[in-house]
Amino acid sequence: MPRQSSNGFMGLEGLSKVKSGAKYRARIRRVRHVVYIILGVSFAIFAIIALFAIGSVGLERFVSILASVKPLYLLLALLSVLAGYLMRFPKWLIYMRRLGVRVPVAKDFIIYMSMYSMDITPGRWGRGIVSYTINRLTGISFVRTFPAVVADIITDSAGFSIVAIGSALLIGKFVDVSLIFVALLVGPLVFLVMKGPFFFMKRMLYRFRALRSFLDMGHMYFESHSLLGIDSYAYSMAFTIPSMLMNGVALYFVIAGFGITLPASELALVVFIYSSSFLVGMVSGVPATLGITDGLLIGSMTLLMGSYISFGVAAAVTIVYRIVTVWFVQLFSSLALFRTMRYWK
Repeated sequence: MPRQSSNGFMGLEGLSKVKSGAKYRARIRRVRHVVYIILGVSFAIFAIIALFAIGSVGLERFVSILASVKPLYLLLALLSVLAGYLMRFPKWLIYMRRLGVRVPVAKDFIIYMSMYSMDITPGRWGRGIVSYTINRLTGISFVRTFPAVVADIITDSAGFSIVAIGSALLIGKFVDVSLIFVALLVGPLVFLVMKGPFFFMKRMLYRFRALRSFLDMGHMYFESHSLLGIDSYAYSMAFTIPSMLMNGVALYFVIAGFGITLPASELALVVFIYSSSFLVGMVSGVPATLGITDGLLIGSMTLLMGSYISFGVAAAVTIVYRIVTVWFVQLFSSLALFRTMRYWK
């Protein structure tokens, strides 16, 4: 039986040893239960937000605020989020080509989108599911393609961090705090691209038989990772940074959907509110940044945009925006995951 990590999800070694699609489906069903729990917690948080808003503006007023959202702006927000994911697909193609993996573009896109169904797992490491799918489709080992998953997580985090710091510089506030949280988010990921510390650790620990399997797996990972090259990270940032801005655009459209017209000078502030709220949530390690990002979105909008947005409106914006950026993505990426399961035979 493959080993599992302490958080209940399969580790790299366990995932690479799974031979049967049926066994992996069983593990996905267990993850699905976690998704249901997270979904329940998410809506519980929405209920708490609504209760605070009702306590502030009254039930009738809050219901009228929620009902006032314009469908056109909601559609534009959804399209903005989807566009962000589409804009990042070319960097996935870069990783696949560098690793010598050839999958038809249409299939590769569905596999790529299925990766985001696991963004609610701790640290987003559930994205490794795509390496299993590629293994079942092409026969290429899990360890060979897992560096692409790592590169995707690192560049997503780096692009997101650049947007957070850049928007903080534009508004002239919270730059120091942003830098601290960026260091906490990106700093540990650097060791996943630096093979020197790992090989030093391998030389020191290889005499322990219990660790050899893990160390050999790490060795194979870094051998495959070296195929990517540092320039592939640089190329991918050209796609990542603009894509990360799209979630800020989505927040702008959600705010506009509640009848609030912001001047162009406030766009940088909107991007900062989105990026800083998600940044702190990501550093917390809480799955789907539940509760953390929600609270920060409301607090930031109320504090920094109080002349435009009341507490009741900020609560309504947060509920709608989180549905757009978390559960809309979860829906279409889960559909992609179910589509890829046909390769798990």
